[in-house]
Amino acid sequence: MNLLTRIFTWWNGATLNTMIYTKRYGEEVGRDEFGNIYYRKPGIDPALGFERRWVIYAGVSEGSMTPPGWYGWLHHTTDVPPTQEDYKPRSWQLPHLPNMTGTPEAWRPSGSILAANARPPATGDYEAWTPEA
Repeated sequence: MNLLTRIFTWWNGATLNTMIYTKRYGEEVGRDEFGNIYYRKPGIDPALGFERRWVIYAGVSEGSMTPPGWYGWLHHTTDVPPTQEDYKPRSWQLPHLPNMTGTPEAWRPSGSILAANARPPATGDYEAWTPEA
């Protein structure tokens, strides 16, 4: 990746400062199926009062690319990372779908001016308000 991109953008993986901090203090905990790498700084951070944990995304930094097990570990819901336990997603936890907002594949409800089909006709149950003089 281009050095200038690393210095001036945060959405294309880790910034240069994050990479230096990770190299200096980070301890790799594991990786997920998307190639994201999870780190922790051993010990209690005096500013936070708990252990510091973070992720370096493979590619564009998007929070929805964090699987449920790793999400729980990052947010201190669990103390044990998924690599150290036999984590199985629950039946209601769906696999990752990327955020399609702003793309041609974005969800467009019926009635949207961007939807492929025509807008449904007015139903006649609307009565316009007019001020009384």
